[in-house]
This record gives sequence, structure tokens and C-alpha cells, in this order.
Amino acid sequence: MPDSSPPKAGFYDPASMQPADSVGYMMRKVMSSIRTQADAQLSAHDLTYAQWLPVFKISLCSTTTVASLARDLETDPAAMTRALDRLEAKGLVTRERSTTDRRVVQLALTAEGRRIAALVPPVLADVLNGHLSDFTHDEWQLLLRMLRRMLANGEALRQQMHRPPAPASHESSH
Repeated sequence: MPDSSPPKAGFYDPASMQPADSVGYMMRKVMSSIRTQADAQLSAHDLTYAQWLPVFKISLCSTTTVASLARDLETDPAAMTRALDRLEAKGLVTRERSTTDRRVVQLALTAEGRRIAALVPPVLADVLNGHLSDFTHDEWQLLLRMLRRMLANGEALRQQMHRPPAPASHESSH
């Protein structure tokens, strides 16, 4: 089956790569700035990024497991378990083994966890709006569309890497 993905762009040349011109580097710097600003505002509630992000993510789902949260936050399960230990000690999260599958651990927010989770959206809105200060509405929407395209391209590349090779054609020599 022929590859139907669009050809790769030719914007980057290995001989002249500079971090300041790298989309990946710039996105990482933007994310670091967003995280730092959000952390600064949420530190008043004794929360770090590693703690407020899981609390917020749990608040968005009706049922969440340790494994699914670790996948969603792109962290290893052991690190997720350590973060959840701290959140449980702070009285923000509870863990309960599934009654149908003892290997599955369900997560839920306590009343205090729900209160803390409610603090996150206004902080994120403030921080993100600050980072988009001189953008027009159309530029913001264009940025979102371009980032979604990059994610779709990345997903297509990931699927290509995991696709089994096409069988070699065997011509008969009669």
C-alpha cells in the first residue's frame, strides 16, 4: 500500500540548525514559561505543577485510573504514583481499588481537591491570555490550527513507524 502522507517539509537543514529557529525548542520554551507563571500563581495554595496538573485532570473526568492519568500526562506510572502519594497526604485525592479488577486503581478528588481544581482554570486562562497579549483573535485561532496540524503530522509519523513493512513482491522466474 503506497504511503499517502504528505511529503516532509524541507525547512530545516542539519548543517545550520539553531535552537532559536527550532519549532520544538520554541514550544518547549513557551511551555516552560506557561508552567513557571502558573506555578507562581498556584504556589500560594502550596501546589506545584506536578501536583496541580493531576488534580485538574482528575477533575475533568468522571472516572480516572492511575494508569490512564500517567498516560494522559505522559509520565511513567512510578512517578505518577509518587505524585499521587503527595496529593493523598495533602487530602486532595483518594485511591480505591476497582471491585471488578483489583489491579485497577480508581482516583477521585476529595472536597478539598475539588476546591483546588476549581482554582486552576482561572489561573491558566490568565497565564495563557498573558502569553497571547498582542495576538488577534484570528492569530490565536491560526496558531491553534497550526499546532493541531503539527500534532496530526506527528501522529501520522508515529503510525508509519509502527506499521508493518509491506510484503516484498515475488516475481516468478518462468
